[in-house]
Amino acid sequence: MPVPGLGSRPARLLAAGGVLLVLALVTALLVTTLAPGRRTRAFADGLPHTTVEVSPGGCGRGWNRPVPGLQVFELHNTSGGAAEVYLQNTRTRAVYAELEGLGPGTTRPLTVRLGAGAYAFTCLPDDASAVTGPTVRIAAGTPGPAAPPVTEHDLIPLAIDYQSWAAHGLDEVVRLTVRLRDDVDRGDLDGARRDWLPAHLAYERLGGAYDAFGDADGRINGTDAGLPGGVDDPSFTGFHRIEYGLWHGQSAERLRGPAGALVTAARSLRADWAQTRMDPAQLGLRAHEILENTVQFELTGRTDYGSGSNLATARAGLDGTRAVLSRLRPLLVTRDPGLPALERELDRADRTVDGFRHGGHWTPLDRLDRAPREQLDAVLGDLVERLAPVATLCDPRRTV
Repeated sequence: MPVPGLGSRPARLLAAGGVLLVLALVTALLVTTLAPGRRTRAFADGLPHTTVEVSPGGCGRGWNRPVPGLQVFELHNTSGGAAEVYLQNTRTRAVYAELEGLGPGTTRPLTVRLGAGAYAFTCLPDDASAVTGPTVRIAAGTPGPAAPPVTEHDLIPLAIDYQSWAAHGLDEVVRLTVRLRDDVDRGDLDGARRDWLPAHLAYERLGGAYDAFGDADGRINGTDAGLPGGVDDPSFTGFHRIEYGLWHGQSAERLRGPAGALVTAARSLRADWAQTRMDPAQLGLRAHEILENTVQFELTGRTDYGSGSNLATARAGLDGTRAVLSRLRPLLVTRDPGLPALERELDRADRTVDGFRHGGHWTPLDRLDRAPREQLDAVLGDLVERLAPVATLCDPRRTV
């Protein structure tokens, strides 16, 4: 699954490992409709609740009696349109919590821990300028973690660099798919089996998860899932179609068409990519999705059509994840206190997967003993969790 909340994020709390999604604690326990400025103790969670107005003319109104510690703000949109809300430090502009998609006339909770400092709500109505409410000061206590907002301007040069890297990678994909096609054209199926994996891994390292390459990914790396004819369906194309034929005794004659089509699709993607401008907002999301895709498809064996190379593909996914993180690192180093642990865990994942490579051969997934399989699942699963905050921290936010 994609990162929960991106595009339609619920309330979020910035926590020690990054940013954690915060669910409403007990919205159903509100026993009365609160007017802005009125606090009630009638909540089973035991936390102080404060109703705060969200509107262009009254942003932050109602927060009159600030207290330190964990608390809930009931954000009430009194305007006629939807809005986004940040709770920020007025000096550093660091965001402690945010809520998106607050509809007109609705109230939603925002849970946050505050301590000594100066704070203000910033209301960002749809199709209108940002409005910052009055500053509220708290004299004591330790606040929860926060992070300065990332803007699209911050991400643009990183996205350009990543797109250039991917363009060079596509050059390699084309070169290796041509070699694979030439093997098939000559009837050298042993050579084709040898050259299939390097070509496939070159593509997988580019991180084409979750439609990053659009419809081209289906033509290049699709499976037979959902196709009426299964592996015999004419719409089953690309690397896995060739993999199936090479490891299920199909002749070179049957594979010439799919091999030629793969080269055509790879060249087309390379040409399209050169004319495309990557959305900078995708960069943080891709860091998480590449490895989530790896866990979902490679560690389940759903993409094995005979080569037994799922673990090699998982290693390529780690390489692709590292390529994204290396470009986001300048932003993360000042925003994510969990970055050192994340990088250590990425190194650990590399070592774990590399342990299944013996010379030029990889252990097939179905031949793993229980203990190493459980370790593999645990290491990659933990890494996916650690990558989720990267997507949220690098989600560009409005500042005006």
